[in-house]
Amino acid sequence: MKGELPVSSKLTIDQIKKLLAQEDAEPELVDSLREDARAGVQKLLVQYDNKIKKEYLQLQKYVTMSVFENELRYQGIDQIAGVDEVGRGPLAGPVVAAAVVLPADCWLFGIDDSKKLSEAKRLYFYDEIKKYATAIGIGVCTSKEIDEHNIYNATKLAMERAVNGLGAPVQHLLLDAMELPHVAMPQTAIIKGDSRSVSIAAASIIAKVTRDAYMRKLSEDHPEYGFERHVGYGTKEHLAAIGEHGVLPDHRKSFEPIKSHLERLL
Repeated sequence: MKGELPVSSKLTIDQIKKLLAQEDAEPELVDSLREDARAGVQKLLVQYDNKIKKEYLQLQKYVTMSVFENELRYQGIDQIAGVDEVGRGPLAGPVVAAAVVLPADCWLFGIDDSKKLSEAKRLYFYDEIKKYATAIGIGVCTSKEIDEHNIYNATKLAMERAVNGLGAPVQHLLLDAMELPHVAMPQTAIIKGDSRSVSIAAASIIAKVTRDAYMRKLSEDHPEYGFERHVGYGTKEHLAAIGEHGVLPDHRKSFEPIKSHLERLL
């Protein structure tokens, strides 16, 4: 009836806020809010609409990031491992790879390349992946192995170790722009795979959180280097610490400027 007050007018702003915060707000309530003239209600409605839009975009992105996995499942290939690594560029610490097998009914809305996520988001998805993944493998190549094999080959070796550490049969690998010639199974190398495949994104998160934990432990043993902040990358702080305190076993001796620093000491 014309001039009739909306149903929401009987509710306080705080009550409306709590109702909109629920996972499934009643459509009738939302429709009523659009007729509620109170400024506070309209502000809550804008926030609610933005939340719904964000969730929709996350769903769209997740569907897009599941294309490679779904194409394989359509062919009857269910055991799919995403493989990725972190730590190619730092001057210290290992390169860490992870392999992750996710079930088809695992919905990780908002997942992305670990580099694009905040630490809080990475830790959230790390726990979710650990909870739902059917298999996870970790592969590590130490700084010493990186110096022996070079970083490119050490990265492949870490990935191979991650795949071998799955402890479960796998039918296909999805990798971030790399192939593993010593692993005898079908593989697909995907350019920018960590932002285009949910399985590779999951692997990047597991690898990143695992490596960060290692670097925090290294920082506890050598607090003067600040590893918990730069995780081994060549920041001003890190380079200054090397100049003052020297090179550690975890430093990559084949990387510049550490290589030149050691040569000057000879």
